Order: sequence, then structure tokens, then C-alpha cells
Amino acid sequence: MNHEIRTRPVADGDWDGIALLEHRAYHRLGLSEGRAALEAKAHASPATCFALDLSGRLAGYLLALPYPESAYPRLGATDDEPTPASRNLHLHDIVVAEDLRHRGLARHLLNRLTTTARSHGYEQISLVAVGGSETFWSARGFTTGRGAVPPAGYGPTAVYMSRAVPAGPAPRRETEKWADVGAPRT
Repeated sequence: MNHEIRTRPVADGDWDGIALLEHRAYHRLGLSEGRAALEAKAHASPATCFALDLSGRLAGYLLALPYPESAYPRLGATDDEPTPASRNLHLHDIVVAEDLRHRGLARHLLNRLTTTARSHGYEQISLVAVGGSETFWSARGFTTGRGAVPPAGYGPTAVYMSRAVPAGPAPRRETEKWADVGAPRT
């Protein structure tokens, strides 16, 4: 069975699904923000926020906004303002549906973010790794800075990480077919 994978801008009709995905991913860590905070972050920078569509199903999302290096949005805030002049794009949130994880789908969102960052002139992408996810992010080129202070409000194991936006041509944009969506991880 083939499935069409597409990254696209977040649409108004996505918000119930995004809020549910976010809650399921972060409530156990005490980090769920709620729909209003998520929408505020996306409305602050709609060109850098994406939905992952798998054959018409909302399979995940990514929210990113311009923010100064070494800074990050407050969790739950609806009044944080992005910093348009910043050369740093902060990846605030990325979630793939639980039943679709460990199948490489997050890379579609990360590729779209990297392409967008490059085309908009950002020099760096930052994030706060939570819940022990720094190994995942390290494998994707993100590193911690020397003497980095743990981000306040993101949990006791939170780590601020960043990586340079790679130079070079943008990856080819095309709709991909994905076989065996329900196949077990090998």
C-alpha cells in the first residue's frame, strides 16, 4: 500500500488535530501548551510552520519562528513576539502521530524547515530538546553550546541545541510515495 506524503502550510482546519497531537506528545512531561499558545506561535511566523499530510491525514506538524540565538519562546505564552531581524530560526515544536513514529516521517518536516530557513536567509536553527530527545537531535547535527544554561520551564532535562543552516542547493521538492505505512520498525 502506497501513501502520499506532503508537507504544507498549516491550515485553519488543522488546529484541533495539532492540539491533540501536541497534548499526546507532551502532557506526560507536563509541557503541553494548549491550542491558543500553539496558534499564536504559528500566526507569528506562518511561513515557517508546517503540517505533515499522509494521504489526507494530519500525521504531524512543525512550528518554528525567528528568535534570538540562545533564547526561546515561553511555554504556554500567547504574547511572545518573534524577532524578524534574527538570523536564527527557532524550531519550537515538532510532533509526528504516535502510531507513525520511527518511520522517518519527521525528516520530511525537518527538510522543509531547512529549505525554508535557507531560502529566507536564516543562518542557524535552534531548539530546546525535552524528555531525553537530545540524542535524536544530535544525530541530526544539533549541538549544545558551551556553558549553555538549561532552558527554564521546559523540564529538568531540557537542553538548548542549535545547528547551522547548511549551504547548498535546496533538496528537490516532490511528492513522495511511502509504502507499508503500518510496517513494524526494523
